Formats: sequence, structure tokens, C-alpha cells
Amino acid sequence: MSPSQFVPVRQRRAFEEVCDQIRRAVAEGVLAPGDRLPPEREMCAQFGVSRTAIREALRSLEVAGIIHCQQGMGGGSFIRRGDSNVVAQAVRDMVLLGQISSASITEARILLCGVAIRLACERATAADLDAIERDIDESARLTTLGDLTRRNTTITEFYRLLARATHNEVIVMLLDSLSEIVRTLLVEVGPQPRDNVVAVRRRILRHLRARDTARATAAMTSHLAALNGYLETQQRALAKGATAEA
Repeated sequence: MSPSQFVPVRQRRAFEEVCDQIRRAVAEGVLAPGDRLPPEREMCAQFGVSRTAIREALRSLEVAGIIHCQQGMGGGSFIRRGDSNVVAQAVRDMVLLGQISSASITEARILLCGVAIRLACERATAADLDAIERDIDESARLTTLGDLTRRNTTITEFYRLLARATHNEVIVMLLDSLSEIVRTLLVEVGPQPRDNVVAVRRRILRHLRARDTARATAAMTSHLAALNGYLETQQRALAKGATAEA
């Protein structure tokens, strides 16, 4: 990367302008995933700011998931590849802080799954649908064993495979993030003691193979609404128990 890519900071808090310039460089393709940023001393000279401002900017960018900082030999600050876990963690934090309800998460999942199903019905290959079927078979095996805890740990895979069948990487990232949040919530409240999860997923897959968007969407919507009802009931019970103990 040429030193001329960055210009001296003149307004705002210095570290914010540094962050904005690095973000723009990523957005414009000047910096690509895996690229290493210049050493701190060199960036101080390019941006015309103190080392404190550079370090604050790097911390901010690392928290935002734009870069990752590596220590030791060959270390430095590197542009990260896209990671849906960053999105999931940000939304999960808002859920934990009470700023987003499980009902809002479910509503978003229903809408997004509807889009994913429509695109999957249009674009999914036989290999995409076969991968979903293998995942359902694994869920069935865990259900038969009564291992609901392990089944919950794999809950995101079904939705990830559905999203991949759309062949749209943004849908994959968003649906994966929302599914990971729900998986975390299920870990907190305990696995759902229902045996129809496998049956519902097989029904959805059958409609996907038939390219029946309406029926696949209806089955998914009903399933997610029921799951949200379970989450809300369990969360209220946990809150009531915590209040009683206090």
C-alpha cells in the first residue's frame, strides 16, 4: 500500500478519522482481506496524528471486526475476511442488554427465511438439497438418541445450508447470524423438548424439492413462531425464578 493513500487528519477526533480512512480504503478495494497495515510509526506519519490516536483507531477497528491484531514474529494489524460472528455478537449483546426482544429476532428470521426459501426454490441445485437432507438425517439421529443438547449445537447448520442454497453470500451471513443468536438463547433456556423438529424440516425440504415456495414458507413460519413461543415462555420462567430467589 502506498503511503500516499492516507492524508493528514484535520477535523473530528483523530482516531475516528483514521478509522474512516481505513474503512474507505477497504470499501474501495485499496486494502483487501489479509493485507497488513503499515507499522504504527509509519501510520503516525501518514495520518499526522499521535501514536495514541493510531492505537485507539486500531482497537476500534478490531472490535468492529475490520482488522485483527497479531502479536509476535510476523505480527501486525491485518484486514479481516468477512465474518458473520461479528454481526451475531453485536446483535446478541443488544439482546442481552434488553434492547432487542426474541420476538424481534423471530420476526426478522421469518422474513429472511421467506426470502431464502424463495431464492432456494429458484436456484438450489440437487447437491444443495442433498446437503440439507444429510443434515436433517443427523438431527434425526440425535433426536432418536435423546441428545437434544447436541442437536441444539447443530441447529445453525440447517439454516446455513438453506442460506447457501440461495447462492447469495449476504443471505448466508445474515441468516447465519440470526440462527447463532437463537442457538445461544436455546442454550440459556434449555433444549426444546419437541420431537417434531425433524418432521418439520423434512416437510420444508420436500417443498423445496418441489419448488413450492408458498408451502415451504408456511411450514417455516409456523415452526419459527412456535419456537419463539417456547423461548418467551422459558425466559419468563427464568426471570420469575430469579425474582423469587432474590
